[in-house]
Amino acid sequence: MAQSEEKFTSPASLLVDLVLVVAFFAFMFGVLKSHVPSTNPRMIALWAAIGTSCLTGVFWLALQMFRVVFRAYRAAQK
Repeated sequence: MAQSEEKFTSPASLLVDLVLVVAFFAFMFGVLKSHVPSTNPRMIALWAAIGTSCLTGVFWLALQMFRVVFRAYRAAQK
């Protein structure tokens, strides 16, 4: 009855995800800062961070979907 479950996450994969997500956030924050129609630096930072957080969430979901599809592709090749 005991089934051996394969772990899909490891500390290394979590660290890679964290680094990629933080790098994406920093990059998109820099891009979005120039698109905020304000002269107040605090408002520019606030709205750039809000917009970037939404985009970063979508990036994280896409990264997880890529991992699942790639894992299925490798399993199908075996």
